[in-house]
Amino acid sequence: MEQYKTMQLLQKEVHDYISGFQEGYFPPMELMARLTEELGELSREVQHVYGMKKKKSTEQVKSLEEETGDLLFVLICFANSQGISLENALTEVLTKFKDRDADRWTKKEED
Repeated sequence: MEQYKTMQLLQKEVHDYISGFQEGYFPPMELMARLTEELGELSREVQHVYGMKKKKSTEQVKSLEEETGDLLFVLICFANSQGISLENALTEVLTKFKDRDADRWTKKEED
């Protein structure tokens, strides 16, 4: 049976890893640049898999899962460096969307 990790545990694991290095977390602007870079890499993979622009034979193909993981890692680093609980942040955003968009989309019929 697969055990799922909480966001809090994931943030702690990343913090424990980063804390093992003297340099610690990169400064916020450096992390933003890294987030942008990782998002670009994920976008390139999505384009290769689903879009019109396929990679050249000389370009390495990476998995969407790997690229998503890279993006999540840097996002967790940013959140940790700013003292942000991603669990709280996501909960607040979900509440906002549920309230704001309550009647925006067509709901599925319940079985």
